[in-house]
Amino acid sequence: GGDGWAYDIGYGGLDHVLATGEDVNVLVLDTEVYSNTGGQSSKASRRGSIAQFTAGGKRVQKKDLGQIAMTYGNIFVAQVNSNANQAATLKAIMAAEAYPGPSLIIAYSPCIAHGIKGGMGSSGDQAELASKCGYWPTYTFDPRLAAEGKNPLKISSKEPDWSLYEEFLLNEVRYNALKKIDPEHAGKLYEANKADAMRRYRQLKRLANADFGDEVVSTGAASENA
Repeated sequence: GGDGWAYDIGYGGLDHVLATGEDVNVLVLDTEVYSNTGGQSSKASRRGSIAQFTAGGKRVQKKDLGQIAMTYGNIFVAQVNSNANQAATLKAIMAAEAYPGPSLIIAYSPCIAHGIKGGMGSSGDQAELASKCGYWPTYTFDPRLAAEGKNPLKISSKEPDWSLYEEFLLNEVRYNALKKIDPEHAGKLYEANKADAMRRYRQLKRLANADFGDEVVSTGAASENA
């Protein structure tokens, strides 16, 4: 499904299904906008982006569906970008299918509503830049590793080059249109957009560097109590 369903109107149902613990595989094609109903802004849209209902640039940050799902502890979660790393994308999909429980893959999905400079023919290069600049880091979260005392989160994208971030934003009409209308306001929202991305990446790094050695003991104790 798309992000309009997964982040917004269908989130309650999606959350319910993932929380059952059943062996269900979910793929979310995240375009960060309601692509198939006219291009309305959604909870997946980021600050500064222009869409229906946010003509002056969205003022609040994007919902982090992956982080929310990881808090359950038993859901396989992956954020992928096939244009940035096809091998990592295929590996994540295969791991999600093999995982004996709920899995959620969130895929970066270029969309005509983005207004990519050069058209959709340039979407591959723009998507690659998305991961390179830190806009869309890729990772996998495999709960089975925690049970072995290993960190379940693996960041597959390289360390971001944050100096490329504004270049990425200005390659798309959903962002650069606001700069033409109100440069000062656009600049503030671009800075907030980047700050959101940097904060999210720091959160990922903190979790990826955490020590899960005591999880083996916790799991064993839980089994004994059961």
